[in-house]
Amino acid sequence: MIGWLSVALFVPGAHEAYALSQAYTVEIRPVLNELDIKIDHVAKSTMLVLNLTNNSPTRVRCDINFDPSPQTPRRSTRHIDPGQTGTSSLRAHRRWFSVRVDVVCVPAPR
Repeated sequence: MIGWLSVALFVPGAHEAYALSQAYTVEIRPVLNELDIKIDHVAKSTMLVLNLTNNSPTRVRCDINFDPSPQTPRRSTRHIDPGQTGTSSLRAHRRWFSVRVDVVCVPAPR
C-alpha cells in the first residue's frame, strides 16, 4: 500500500514537469518604423525572454504585447538608449502552445 501511494503522488508531479517541457512556437511581429532595432528571443519551457538592442542614433520606446495562448496577454514598455539592450520577459503559468509578440518601436524624447 505504501509503494502504491508513493507512485500515485509522484506521477502528477512528473506529468506537470513533462507538460512544461513541451515546445511552443514564437511569432514575433515587429513594427520598427525604420529604426535599427535587433530583436532576439530565448524560449525556455517556463519563460520567454525578449532582448531588444537599439542600434539607432536616438533613444527609442518599444511597446511589447505578448499573446501566449491560452494564457492571459501581457504588455510592457521599454525605453532604450542608443547602443543599449532592453529586456522583457513573460513567465508561463500554464502550458503554452504558441506566443505571438507584437513589438512597436518609435523614437522617444529624452
